[in-house]
Amino acid sequence: MNENLFASFTTPTMMGLPIVILIIMLPSILFPSPNRLINNRLVSLQQWLVLLTSKQMLAIHNHKGQTWALMLVSLILFIGSTNLLGLLPHSFTPTTQLSMNLGMAIPLWAGTVITGFRHKTKASLAHFLPQGTPMPLIPMLVVIETISLFIQPVALAVRLTANITAGHLLMHLIGGAALALMNISTSIALITFTILILLTILEFAVALIQAYVFTLLVSLYLHDNT
Repeated sequence: MNENLFASFTTPTMMGLPIVILIIMLPSILFPSPNRLINNRLVSLQQWLVLLTSKQMLAIHNHKGQTWALMLVSLILFIGSTNLLGLLPHSFTPTTQLSMNLGMAIPLWAGTVITGFRHKTKASLAHFLPQGTPMPLIPMLVVIETISLFIQPVALAVRLTANITAGHLLMHLIGGAALALMNISTSIALITFTILILLTILEFAVALIQAYVFTLLVSLYLHDNT
């Protein structure tokens, strides 16, 4: 069991070549573009959810921030659908890879910071030194604020990776325990299986919540810099 504990987190390959690119492209197939005058229920539900989410995230933004609407909506749809697909049996979840999450977090964070320095240079520089700081503490606060700024993308990626990985590991352990208890005590195995079902439902909620939290934090970084 210990040998296969992290097997679901290894990048799948086909004929020795990684197929993670195909897996990352898969969620885009689930969201077809409407091409009919009257949409079906699935497309209508999809459009309603996208409109509701975009309204909630973009309500605090000005005109410059609202230009990121397509990026933010695409980000939450991609992360949410990828997390949900990773809950299927014998599947691979790309968001459990820290390298991929950093690849999403760093460019988005850098884009918000560059936007802030371009359009609000004085306000962006003022974040490094709070008003009314005593003179002896100025060098220390500048260093601390600089470090906290560069930690933001790392915190984004680590938060998403840790939550998704922890849930998958816990499901794997409880599932293995339920399978092992089948030959020992059927009643305890049923209780463990019930806990596994409840945990799976919780993981569905966590998959969507983590997608929303990741996108919301990017949206807040954008709001601070526009």
